[in-house]
Amino acid sequence: MTDRLTTILLAVALSLALPGCAMMPVAGPQSWDISTAAQDQQASLPYALVKVTPSVISVLKANRPRIAGAFLDRRGPGGVRFGIGDLVGITLFEAGSGGLFFPNDAGTIRSGNYVALPNQLVDDAGNISVPYAGGIRAVGRSPAEVQKSIVDALKKRALDPQAIVTLVDQRATSITVLGDVRNAGRFPIIASGERLLESIGRAGGPSSAGFDSWVVLEREGRRAVAPFGALIDEPTNNIYVRPRDIIYVFREPQTFLALGASGRQGQFTFDQWRVSLSEAVGKASGLNDSAADPGSVFLYRGEPRQVARAMGVDTAPFEGEIVPVIYQLNLRDPSGYFLATGFEMRNKDVLYVSNAASVESSKFLNFLRLIVATANDPIVAANGAYALKGAISGATSTSTTILQTTTGVQ
Repeated sequence: MTDRLTTILLAVALSLALPGCAMMPVAGPQSWDISTAAQDQQASLPYALVKVTPSVISVLKANRPRIAGAFLDRRGPGGVRFGIGDLVGITLFEAGSGGLFFPNDAGTIRSGNYVALPNQLVDDAGNISVPYAGGIRAVGRSPAEVQKSIVDALKKRALDPQAIVTLVDQRATSITVLGDVRNAGRFPIIASGERLLESIGRAGGPSSAGFDSWVVLEREGRRAVAPFGALIDEPTNNIYVRPRDIIYVFREPQTFLALGASGRQGQFTFDQWRVSLSEAVGKASGLNDSAADPGSVFLYRGEPRQVARAMGVDTAPFEGEIVPVIYQLNLRDPSGYFLATGFEMRNKDVLYVSNAASVESSKFLNFLRLIVATANDPIVAANGAYALKGAISGATSTSTTILQTTTGVQ
């Protein structure tokens, strides 16, 4: 009876545990679960499984978050040009008296035959007004071009006229620096040209640590974002600013999650603007040597479609511009540690280490042992009670026989 009951309970336990060991407690998917689901394009959220190789690392390095890639024109502003709202100063010269501005009866000795006009505001139509010359086009033009237009308009009425045009108050051709800086505001563009770091410096620099700061550049409806450290580490990102650029600096600590059979689980901060996968594993106290499968280290991330395609992923089954990708790294292979050193973490990455197969087998055997023990406990208890009852009955019979012998009572 005992063996039959135990057999029945073992069969029930196997029926519950064998289908993917769904009833067993685990820290997350097994390596074979991830590989199998990656081939199932009918899954609720399909993803691509990519093994970390030198070519994959090269593709990722070539597609780091950049500002330079979004704005291919890296030239400087090319000199200051007037815009609507700028205040312009104009000084007119004539070769001698008797002309348009200095008639013969001026009556006084002049130090020079020139006159300074009241400052002119570039109006909504983009023009300035000059006496006897009328409206002069100024918007989008340099001071030299405006000077030539004024001279051309006056040369038939004045004596060998000359003009000097200056920018008194630069209001249109400015840049705006906002966000997590010490002195946000609008700043006039510098004619010689300035780069992003110089513009942020004019605003007092970032208020927080550089490795936690990000820079957004918005220009003519386009926007790009990169870590502040990328402007320093990669000079190509430190591009020239242009008039009407908007620079926004914000603070967002870079973090990643470590789950599964890592030494510690939780959220970890970069505390520097660039962290490799090997450093991330170290921050999570390495791998749990009693549970982890070193050949099954996974990293979850969403990649732009063009990056996934460059890594050889068939992007046809995926919708949208972001493709879910799981990177697999084999740390059983000694060269895997070199690959982990070259693989750069990104903000909000999820690092997952799968349990070793032997750990799951051990859990299953412990599960069976618990089932068998649960089945045997009532039987052992019943047998124990029956044996105790027999012992008590035998002891009572023996006591009765001794009593009868001693007293002679039958």
